[in-house]
Amino acid sequence: MNMIEVKLTTVSPAALAAILSTADLHELLDVRTPPEYASAHVPGARLMPLNELNVEAVLARHESGSPIYVLCQAGERARTAIERFQRAGCDDCVLVEGGTQGWIDAGLPVHRGSSRVLPIMRQVQIVVGSLSAIGAALALTVNPWFAILPLFSAADSSSPASPAHAEWLCCSPGCPGTAGEKIASMAALRSKT
Repeated sequence: MNMIEVKLTTVSPAALAAILSTADLHELLDVRTPPEYASAHVPGARLMPLNELNVEAVLARHESGSPIYVLCQAGERARTAIERFQRAGCDDCVLVEGGTQGWIDAGLPVHRGSSRVLPIMRQVQIVVGSLSAIGAALALTVNPWFAILPLFSAADSSSPASPAHAEWLCCSPGCPGTAGEKIASMAALRSKT
């Protein structure tokens, strides 16, 4: 994998609003999904979902030296898009601090559509919370082994390679200090009753 050092230039939503009101030449890319874009987007932003981002096509129309402002919901997908542009040799990208949510929080105008989609993090929270509740209920009423569900859903899922995630993945009964140890102690308690 080709590792390059990513250097980011950023702009606050208020500063970008001032730039957009005075500058004629600008490119403002929103790399969120179509439903997110439809629910609310910055005026003048062009939808270019990250999974469909064609850097070469954007750069073919791009005037070198003029900034390409990139935003998503909060910043992570925009960083990924900027990395792609930098790998293609374009250093004109500017990250909009806080993304669309930062723009909204700054009280700046947005175009709102009829679609009201839950943000991706809220969707994840709902799924994790549901798994935890279901697992806890099943562990109490059916079998203690269902306690595995809340154990996994409580794990740090921000990065599959994180040490915390790896620790929770180890669930063999002899695995010390992890879910495996907890499962073994539950099995021991169950056998005593």
